[in-house]
Amino acid sequence: MDKKRLHNQLIENALQGNQQAFRKLYEMYKHSLFMVCLRYGKDRSTAQDYLQDAFVNIFKNLKQFDTTKGAFEAWAKRITVNVCLADIRKNTLYSVNITGAEHIESNDVSALSQLSLQEMLVHIQQLPYGYRTVFNMYVIDGFSHKEIAAELNVSISTSKSQLMKARNLLQKKIVVNQRTYNNIDHG
Repeated sequence: MDKKRLHNQLIENALQGNQQAFRKLYEMYKHSLFMVCLRYGKDRSTAQDYLQDAFVNIFKNLKQFDTTKGAFEAWAKRITVNVCLADIRKNTLYSVNITGAEHIESNDVSALSQLSLQEMLVHIQQLPYGYRTVFNMYVIDGFSHKEIAAELNVSISTSKSQLMKARNLLQKKIVVNQRTYNNIDHG
């Protein structure tokens, strides 16, 4: 059975109350959705809370999923991002200093390409909460600055500024780590 047909069958079974189908969907997507939650959460505990809330919403709204309009995973990721953003909006005040960001040497950008996904996630999690949220929404989840501004109740210029500052801070952290690694005696 191909993946799409398997998903459709699991969804149909879950809608009929089959707990094993719910469990199978959870097992299939818990890791990828947890990675989304880790990007937005301030720590693992928060990410786990986000994941639990996301699955509650996914299962509660499963009847609204239309198999003809897209993949289940994309739909589930959007719900997960929305759960994270709802909590962030509820618990975070955005006050931003929109002065210019510090300059980063362009040759330091190459250090970005040498990072593993896990290393990048660690660096993203170390960003201040507002920077991390805008970075995730724009770079990883594909929101526009207009959408970010609406979701977070900030101005478009604040969204752009926080993204610029997040990128600069990430580059600094990566460059510092790269330089530290290169200065270690590996012999």
